[in-house]
Order: sequence, then C-alpha cells, then structure tokens
Amino acid sequence: MDYHLALNWPDFLQRYWQKRPVVIKRGFANFIDPISPDELAGLAMESEVDSRLVSHLDGKWQVSHGPFESYDHMGESNWSLLVQAVNHWHEPTAALMRPFRALPDWRVDDLMISFSVPGGGVGPHLDQYDVFIIQGIGRRRWRVGEKTPMKQHCPHPDLLQVDPFTAIIDEELESGDILYIPPGFPHEGYSLENAMNYSVGFRAPSARELISGFADFVLSRESGSQRYADPDVPARASPAEILPQELDSMREMMLALINDPVQLREWFGEFITQPRHELDIAAPEPPYQPDEIYDALAQGDTLTRLGGLRVLRIGEEVFVNGEKVESPHRPALNALADAIELNAQHFGDALDDPSFLATLAALINSGYWYFTD
Repeated sequence: MDYHLALNWPDFLQRYWQKRPVVIKRGFANFIDPISPDELAGLAMESEVDSRLVSHLDGKWQVSHGPFESYDHMGESNWSLLVQAVNHWHEPTAALMRPFRALPDWRVDDLMISFSVPGGGVGPHLDQYDVFIIQGIGRRRWRVGEKTPMKQHCPHPDLLQVDPFTAIIDEELESGDILYIPPGFPHEGYSLENAMNYSVGFRAPSARELISGFADFVLSRESGSQRYADPDVPARASPAEILPQELDSMREMMLALINDPVQLREWFGEFITQPRHELDIAAPEPPYQPDEIYDALAQGDTLTRLGGLRVLRIGEEVFVNGEKVESPHRPALNALADAIELNAQHFGDALDDPSFLATLAALINSGYWYFTD
C-alpha cells in the first residue's frame, strides 16, 4: 500500500521541525490502517517483539511487558497495548515509514503502534525525540503543553510522567490526522473509543551513547594503543599535583582518535546502522547462488529491503546493519541505500561482475533483502 503524505516539507521544516508542535489535519487522506488490532495483539505474543500493556485503574498505573498469552483479564476501559518496531515484523506497516524519508534516514528510528480502549493512555509525559503520531481507526484526544522544564515523577518506574500542564494544543484526532511533537514538549493522549495510533519516532543519540559506542569501536579494533609519554616532565611544587598541560596532553591523545576522519566515518556508519530492536530476519533456505540471483533479476523479479533494516551512506561508503559493504560499484551500492525496492536496472553493469554478485548474494542470504514477484 502506498501512503501519500499531504505536507509541505520545506514549510514544515522551517516553521515546526524541532521548534513547535502542530496538528496536520488529514495528513493522510482516506487513511487505511495497515494492521488490525487482532494482528497487533498477536505480534505482542511473540517473544522477539517488544511490547507493553499499560493500565490506569483506581488511581494506580500498572505496566506489564510481553510476550502476552492472553488479554482476557483486561477490561473495556483505561488500558493500552503498545508494540515497538512493528515495521520490523509486519510488512504492510513498513510502507507507513516511507513518506517520512523527506527527513534523513539515519534520524528515523522505528514505528511504534498502540491500541487503546476508551480512557487508555500512558499519562502526561516527555519524549527526548521527535515523533509523528498518526491517528488510525477510532478517535483520540491529545493535549500538548509548552516546552518548559518539567518535573518528572514516577508513579510507575516504567512511566516517566510529568506534572499536569497547561495545553497549547488540545484536539481530537480522527483517522488520517497527524500530531507532530518535537523533543521536550509534554503531552498526553487518551482514547475516546477503541483506537489505533502509529508513532514514527526519530533517533536522537545522547553524548553518552556516542562516547560509549565509539569506545566499543576503539576496543574492538584495538586502536588507540599509543601511551602517554612525557620525556620533558615538568617540575611542580607538589608531587601530588596534575598540571594543566598534562591534562591537555591526555585530551589531545583522546581527540586524536575522534579526529581521524576515516576511523570516525567507519565507526559512525557501523554504529548508526545497528537497529535498536530485533529484525525479522529469515535467511533463505537453501541459500541463493549468485547465478540464481542474476537470473531472477534478469527475469524482472524485484528485491525488497527487510522492514527496519538500516542502510546508510557516508561519502562513497555504504553500511548495512552495522557492517560496511565493500564494492567498487558505487552506483549499485548507492541504489542499495536509496531504494526500498530494487530491480536489474538499479544495479546496471555491476551484475556482470562476479564479485558484486557474490556480495549481493551474501546480503540476500543474510535475510536483508528478499525477492518479491
């Protein structure tokens, strides 16, 4: 299914992106839900899928984590089922991510889907990332407050809620409406009837995550082995003193690793293409041989990228799921990064090179791309 987003992207980026929340009425005209509540409930029964049930009864918040065996104990009001990264597991929902490729792929994270009964929600809270919330079936009321330092409290450790706030947006969303919320704006939504919501979330790595990820990369490569040296050790008034120039020298040693452009590029390509949630990888059995792939593409078959697979390009280098893909055929590699569906024309003359076919076969046999008629 193709979804067409009625949004003036240049105007939106200038006026709203990371600046102000906004409701986009009929962002998706004649919206059709790509998944049913029963299908979503079924996914939450799978151990590989990250899911939660959130309820608010008698003034108390309760959170339970999947996989779930049954929902018979849930009542008819005041609860929600939330499932992360549904686009990894349900192919039709992956199509809902494509209209947001006007923004950089590396910033897009995953698609969280919630089903809520009347009164269902997770309370007032803050997110530290951008999110587009698409209304599916049913109606849901949303309130968004001004961006101000909000005190978080934890009625439940899994719910980082905030104090009540004055709303600058207070609207009822209907099918196809979209609510965009930048980081730091408190918000809450609760269903007026059985409703589905689709949240397209964006990555916003913290400095802590970046430093930790880079440190792991350095350790795995066994780089940074240079040791501190001071052949002209300076004199000091006290042997207990660490001099400013010594701290400067150690900082320069550390920065030299980050300032290496080749190393920084390789690390970030690997780091940012690793998914935060599991992928629904199903390697073909038996594995494809390179000549079988050539024949299938020549006959007009299409390769489709696995939902949630992160394929990104830095300069002339392409990274897939945490690994760099090596090949001199840059246009073909660019096609892997740019296109969700690929045919023989995307690869051009690269298909005549046995080494490229072997590389493509390795990617397909890893379950990253699969053939569709």
